[in-house]
Amino acid sequence: MTNTDTADIETTLKQTLSWPSGVGDLRWTVNVPEAAAAVPEIKKRMLDAGCRAPIIGDFHYNGHVLLTKFPECAAALDKYRINPGNVGAGQRRDEQFSTICKIARDNGKPVRIGVNGGSLNQELVMRKMQENTDKNLAKKSEEIINDCMVLSRWSRRSWRWNPGCGTTRSLFRARLRGRET
Repeated sequence: MTNTDTADIETTLKQTLSWPSGVGDLRWTVNVPEAAAAVPEIKKRMLDAGCRAPIIGDFHYNGHVLLTKFPECAAALDKYRINPGNVGAGQRRDEQFSTICKIARDNGKPVRIGVNGGSLNQELVMRKMQENTDKNLAKKSEEIINDCMVLSRWSRRSWRWNPGCGTTRSLFRARLRGRET
């Protein structure tokens, strides 16, 4: 993942081109309109320079808005990445996730659902913490967080059927104590 402001075309391009070839996907943070607007130009320059690394757009909270308002960004990215806890809450979460999936489907792009402790659905965490207390399960906080990551990861799997993403376009990934699943 680059550590640049994606809206800074030159710096992001420089860091992207310095990425070792064949290492795999590269993530760009797409968190503001300026970053979404810069993505197509960075991708064009990257390809012109002979760099073919797949680019994942890493979206936080407003991916549904940015992908809608910046269709060139949606087309230029190779994958979209979201965290379930960063898509919204309740019905809004479902609607916003559905919007991202529909845009992905329309552009033939996979959606990578990444889960980590920092972006978990807090409603789920609180519910599981309370269950631990109420049922006297004596689980450590780390165990509960790991359980929540697994639950969050797999519970989102059902979402891909509703918006029509298809069965081969969703990628699911979670980090549990430093291990990827």
